[in-house]
Amino acid sequence: MFFTDERLHFFRPLTSKYREQIVECLRLLHERLYSARADYGESLKREQVLDIFCEALERAPLLEGEDDDSGRFKSNREQAGWVLTALLEHGWLERQVDQATFQSTYPFSRMGRLFTQPLVEADGRSVRTRHRNTRNTLNALSAFLNHGEVYDLLDAHEYSERIIADFTDIIAELEERKRELVREVEAQQLVQQASDQFFDFMERRFQPDVAIRLSADSVEKHRERIQETIERIRRKPREWKAQAERDLRRLAPDLLIDANSSVLWQLLDGIESRLRNASDIMLPALRKTLQGFTQRADIIIRQLSYLHSQKHSDVVGLCRELSSLPADECAARLDAAGEAMASVRLGLVDPASVRLRERRERPPVQSLMSDLDQPDDDTLHELGVQQLLDKAFTINASNLRDYLRSALGSGTRIDNRDLPISNARDLLALSHLIELAGADHASHGLRVRIEPTGKPITDETYFSRRDGFIIDLEQDDHA
Repeated sequence: MFFTDERLHFFRPLTSKYREQIVECLRLLHERLYSARADYGESLKREQVLDIFCEALERAPLLEGEDDDSGRFKSNREQAGWVLTALLEHGWLERQVDQATFQSTYPFSRMGRLFTQPLVEADGRSVRTRHRNTRNTLNALSAFLNHGEVYDLLDAHEYSERIIADFTDIIAELEERKRELVREVEAQQLVQQASDQFFDFMERRFQPDVAIRLSADSVEKHRERIQETIERIRRKPREWKAQAERDLRRLAPDLLIDANSSVLWQLLDGIESRLRNASDIMLPALRKTLQGFTQRADIIIRQLSYLHSQKHSDVVGLCRELSSLPADECAARLDAAGEAMASVRLGLVDPASVRLRERRERPPVQSLMSDLDQPDDDTLHELGVQQLLDKAFTINASNLRDYLRSALGSGTRIDNRDLPISNARDLLALSHLIELAGADHASHGLRVRIEPTGKPITDETYFSRRDGFIIDLEQDDHA
């Protein structure tokens, strides 16, 4: 359970009117401990933590609350001590005592550090290369293919999961930016400020990340290479895959669904599914969201530019001012404006600028329909032969089940060297019979277990060499 012991009221510091100040304290302390400014050879003592909190309290504003206790703290130092006590009491920070010097240090607790990390990332000051997770998936799969370390496969599975999460994060950020632009227009912000924020986002966020994702590091670009690497892993020798399966079951037992399933195949299928969803669903959604964001930004900036340019030509205000004047003075002003606007300018047109444009002729469209001639005998014969060849080399799951039942007869166990071959269809069924061990055929009342014998079969008429295995048939109760 999460809410136990010191974490019983873990989020209570973030529910009062001081929550923005406490969040800023957590961000600044996290930056001091884990960023490039951190001094990993020194632990922060109480005075140092209070100094950091005092700096954070100067930055963050105090939110309006229901209770009015503005005079609760006499100074930022006193409030910093209260914040430190609250974070210690509710499990965000820990108090560690050095047994040699009896001095206390105040690092983050494990859960405090994990929950502060999203607050730091939401601030937007750090740069994250989200677009590299597709490339990291490919690199980890290549390392697993070359060295056989299952840790690389687990890393590739984790990177592939981040691909979908990063797409969702970017789409949500674009939607949030679009809503911010709308709020700025509703608040009647200046056009310069709104356009500066838009172009700042495009330069600092779009170009380093989204543009690379849509071009150089697109999932469509690496999808084919990742698929090829997965196929090469599937074609590895059986001993290599068996060793990888044993290592995966030992390191990640939670991934095992049942005893007959393969963790290796499950991870590879999961990576393929995530790449397919990222390429076919998330990437078009990102492009659609980005297009809507740029269109909305363009409309808003045009509207702000128009409003900014029209601020000196207030027609409604001018009419209201004229209506308040006496009739003779209003008529005099209108006559003066009419004289200023009635000026006529005469001029001659430059003959060199007058040119006739040649009218482009449109190509005629052939809309007549003609009847196709009857194909000749050679074409019909070729099509018939092609259809017969396609049917001859086509086999489905029903044919495989019928062949296995006829070969077993009344038994439930058979060696594949004893399977009969009386025609070409039996030969095709024999070459695909191992597919019946898949989970897709279990729903048809046929459960097949394949047990390798370890002895290859070489004295064959139709195959130069094939693996030997025992086929064990298990019928379901409802079959």
